[in-house]
Amino acid sequence: QVQLVESGGGSVQAGGSVRLSCVASGDTSRDYVVAWFRQAPGDRRKGVAAIYTDNGMTYYEPSMKFRSDISQDKAKKTVYLQMNNLKREDTAMYYCAAAPEERVSDPLATVYFTSWGQGTQVTVSE
Repeated sequence: QVQLVESGGGSVQAGGSVRLSCVASGDTSRDYVVAWFRQAPGDRRKGVAAIYTDNGMTYYEPSMKFRSDISQDKAKKTVYLQMNNLKREDTAMYYCAAAPEERVSDPLATVYFTSWGQGTQVTVSE
């Protein structure tokens, strides 16, 4: 099992950028899929972006593909989510999640992820 801690959220004006960080600890020796999800009030949790830690392959929710970038620093056991040109509808709690790679069929589906962070809030204002 891996433990995850997110940081980097906050309040930002529309059009601005934010970089979220997800630091992993625990059993990090395996190959994982690490993904970012977000959940707005009254809405279900949805995938934003994911990365396979062994080969760096990335996946994006289509609406975020050209406004975000997921990356990793293996030495720091950290996965980042850079989001640009933020809009009010990007306001949500953002969660980092991880799952052993062999268990994941869809890297943006919550059902496959067994380890979750506590979340970090991103609020976008006009």
